[in-house]
Amino acid sequence: MLSVEERYQQEAVPKLIEKFGYKNKMQVPKIEKVVLNMGLGEAIQNAKILDSAQEELSLIAGQRAVITRARKSIAAFKLRAGMPIGCMVTLRRKRMYDFLTKLINIAIPRIRDFRGISRKAFDGRGNYSLGIKEHIIFPEVDYDKIDKIKGLNVTIVTTADTNEEALCLLEAIGMPFKKQ
Repeated sequence: MLSVEERYQQEAVPKLIEKFGYKNKMQVPKIEKVVLNMGLGEAIQNAKILDSAQEELSLIAGQRAVITRARKSIAAFKLRAGMPIGCMVTLRRKRMYDFLTKLINIAIPRIRDFRGISRKAFDGRGNYSLGIKEHIIFPEVDYDKIDKIKGLNVTIVTTADTNEEALCLLEAIGMPFKKQ
């Protein structure tokens, strides 16, 4: 089984050069970073849930997660500016490729009733966002120690200019998209 980094070098680069007619290897889009984000609205009432989320996200990513804070106050949600409401981590280089290998080969196949991920979650600039409803699909999370099942967002930032280039790049590295 090839890692995402090896698959990118051996399969994706030649495929993208052939399909889009790049004149130079440096023109081929690549993955810049992967951002994992857990938004926890319940953290307003229960501060302990934020600590457990930060710990679990750090285990999943292999890098310490930072706590994110509210930018502005919203009275309807009983939220004040500066209150902790989530956690995130940005992965680059080796950790990014390790995480993507784990996501594609181990975590995504563990999703219940999985039929493929959506092809429509691109932002128009070549970046892809994926929502995961249950963080327990990752093997690092100990099922017995979690107090609540949380969701997380995974954003894959690429250097691709268009959604079509980014889709081709992610397909080439093994992302299991739905059949059209």
